[in-house]
Amino acid sequence: MKDISRNLTMLCDFYELTMTNGYFKSGIGNRISYFDVFYRSNPDGAGFAIAAGLEQVIEYINDLHFEDEDIEYLRNKGVFDEEFLEYLRSFRFTGDIYAVTEGTVIFPGEPIMTVRAPAIEAQFIETYILLILNHQSMVATKANRIVRAAEGKMISEFGSRRAHGADAAILGARASYIAGCSGTACTIAEEAFGVPATGTMAHSWIQMFPDEYTAFKTYCESYPENVTLLVDTYDVLGSGLPNAIRAFREVLVPKGIKKCAIRIDSGDITYLSKKARKMLDDAGFDYCKIVASNSLDEYIISDLIKQGAKVDIFGVGERMITSRSNPVFGGVYKLCAVEDEEGNIIPKIKLSENPSKVTTPHYKKVYRLYSNDDMKAEADLICVFDEIIDDTKPLEIFDPVHTWKRKTLTNFTARELLVPIFKDGKQIYSLPDIHEIRDHCKREISFLWDEVLRFENPHNYYVDLSQKLWDIKNSMLHEMRKTK
Repeated sequence: MKDISRNLTMLCDFYELTMTNGYFKSGIGNRISYFDVFYRSNPDGAGFAIAAGLEQVIEYINDLHFEDEDIEYLRNKGVFDEEFLEYLRSFRFTGDIYAVTEGTVIFPGEPIMTVRAPAIEAQFIETYILLILNHQSMVATKANRIVRAAEGKMISEFGSRRAHGADAAILGARASYIAGCSGTACTIAEEAFGVPATGTMAHSWIQMFPDEYTAFKTYCESYPENVTLLVDTYDVLGSGLPNAIRAFREVLVPKGIKKCAIRIDSGDITYLSKKARKMLDDAGFDYCKIVASNSLDEYIISDLIKQGAKVDIFGVGERMITSRSNPVFGGVYKLCAVEDEEGNIIPKIKLSENPSKVTTPHYKKVYRLYSNDDMKAEADLICVFDEIIDDTKPLEIFDPVHTWKRKTLTNFTARELLVPIFKDGKQIYSLPDIHEIRDHCKREISFLWDEVLRFENPHNYYVDLSQKLWDIKNSMLHEMRKTK
């Protein structure tokens, strides 16, 4: 596959360099630290989100190094110690990373990645990790909403020209495919990742020819096995459909080809698709597919289906690739623990005037709890790293805020969500291909209750704390209040 990577080590916030220089000077640069990546709320008021971007994080960590020109640039800033700059010459990541796999359903407040590394290394990688996970998780979450709204009809990603830059277009296409889109218009996404690239013509093709019929016939002759004719350049029903039918009949029918489609990119999609369907059927082209595009999203698609639109495939662009309705995912990277000189883990907590910004301390693991009756996900449980859930015994879980809300699980299966990705700086996780990730995402969605899948007012899926972790957090909150 095409290599689109480059050295992005300097893609960091400047404060990461000033802080790590400070750690180096103060002698705590090698102190083992734990950072969690998590997000605080689901985009679009949804019931869940989808994790994506891990592969690019892995590539970044594996290639993490400073080049001579980077060192010289930092030297010229005049704020960094020479000893620190020399240290950067041999800088590599030597720590551990745990993460949920791509395509996994995730929920607010739970770690989706944990970094355990010397303070300098762990602090420095914050920006890139967040920008990759935030962007691809945002697009994947939005794309899956659109896919589900289509109720089994195909969704193709059309958004490259409206994406916020080249990387957003390429990686957005990747994320949308993970979430269930059938393909993309972005050619390089197939070359780089194997996302199926599709497409036929723009209005300019038709305008290049003396008339619409000649444009359609020429295209059918050029690409008889892959014909989708854009029928709204002039008049969908008055000229576009009649000319498409004529071209199909004269070029495709004699060849015995039945794979063909028309695309409508403007106007009232419901009305036009119904009329087009009848015209195609009456002409003997009941097998011809109808594609619709034009600033679609999950709400418009859902309405079109409810109104009986005769659309087989939806092309979705700007509102998916930019997640226009909620374009910021909001993942954060927070210190949750450090190790002392004896290797003891010391939990850390961040307080805030905003309760939603109070962090959950300690080195943690996350379990997903499934009912054995139907294998639906009942809740996620965040635990201290050394806790083990025995799913052969009853387990009481409780709401970490409204603690009187409790439930005892008896017939359930517990699965750890965070898997080891790097150990001592070495990648130990084997990357699945994108089709395996996509299949995993589809399975993950199938484990959710329908109530969690609702677009409006979804059920609040429970993310609980173990009793041990809740006690630690509550105790730290009380102690910090005393010292204020």
